[in-house]
Amino acid sequence: MRPSTDPDLAQFNAADDNAAHAVLHEVCASEEWCATLLARRPYPDSETLSGASDDATARLGPAELAAAVAGHPPLGRPSAGDAVSAHEQLGMTEASAQVRAETIELDRAYRRRFGHVFLICATGLSGEQLRDAVRARIGNTPERENEIVRTELARINRVRLTRLVTEGALRP
Repeated sequence: MRPSTDPDLAQFNAADDNAAHAVLHEVCASEEWCATLLARRPYPDSETLSGASDDATARLGPAELAAAVAGHPPLGRPSAGDAVSAHEQLGMTEASAQVRAETIELDRAYRRRFGHVFLICATGLSGEQLRDAVRARIGNTPERENEIVRTELARINRVRLTRLVTEGALRP
């Protein structure tokens, strides 16, 4: 495998496992996902890294999927200091107070039904779109919702990895 021509990705590839793990854990809270991506280094390009992420996400068992989802804050309520989630959920910040309140209430009902936060790749979505997504998915069967959550997690991981590579933040 030829070395990456992207200096940020090359630095990530060359980093020691602990430093690279810390960066990956910022993307996804699943230890299994992080270990899989670490084991596949070096990556020749960001698309190969994203493909490895997709594959690792698809292979997560129920416990690791739950751990990955648990690493995400509730919709519309990112933790203080969680700039990544706040940026991703910008549509909620810009939504009206009524839309935010409706979304938060729907999210609470979703969590009661499914036992975890509502997970969606929120990047670029408006508050209304996020509210409508919760409304549309709350009636899903648990099996169907699990499929959607896995797909959304893969999308989130891809967005985060791409941003880290393109913004130079993938350097441990």
